[in-house]
Amino acid sequence: MPRSSIRLDPVLIQAVIAGALSFAHLHDLANAAGQSGWKAWAYPVSVDLLLVAAWRRLRTARRDRSAWTWFVIALGASLGANIATAGLLDLYQVPAWLRILVAGWPALAFLGGTLLVHSPAAPAPAPVTSKVEEPAVPEVEVHRADEPASPAPELAPAPEPAPVKPAVPVPAALLDHARKLTEAHQVSTGSPMPADALSARLGLPEDMTRAITTQLQLA
Repeated sequence: MPRSSIRLDPVLIQAVIAGALSFAHLHDLANAAGQSGWKAWAYPVSVDLLLVAAWRRLRTARRDRSAWTWFVIALGASLGANIATAGLLDLYQVPAWLRILVAGWPALAFLGGTLLVHSPAAPAPAPVTSKVEEPAVPEVEVHRADEPASPAPELAPAPEPAPVKPAVPVPAALLDHARKLTEAHQVSTGSPMPADALSARLGLPEDMTRAITTQLQLA
């Protein structure tokens, strides 16, 4: 294996060293409390397994009080062994209460491990979903095929415009003369005679010419 592929993780090395020291302290304390041989080596394994089991349970259920309880108990046993073997306790004259705790630890660890493994995990809270109001559907009136449709309302006929009466009375002779002029202009030019041209030919005021033009249009 090439050297470039070997990498040392400082955190992993620190964890191995701490685990080995804690393991040795628990072994020494159990041995001093009267648990000799393989039994002294089984105590650190029991404490570490209970600590790992409680930690795994806490990863999935942070609010599990039972998991927190057994985690604190296992952590206290490990820390207590580390402190007791640091010279604060005479390992050749272990007090009776400590011998009782060490002798009763297997039953306590078995109870904790069983409860952690077989206790059901707390169900996760259901996600809160906000209720979305659906928009109201407008009501549409539907006619059946056999129902006659309502007839459309009949519209009243528009009133015919009333004929416009000239405001100025025009003599019949003057009206005939004006008609002959407009007809001659229509024949010669092909277009209707303008009102100003008719007024110039007749020599009449504008209101009289307008009345004559209106009368010719109504005729």
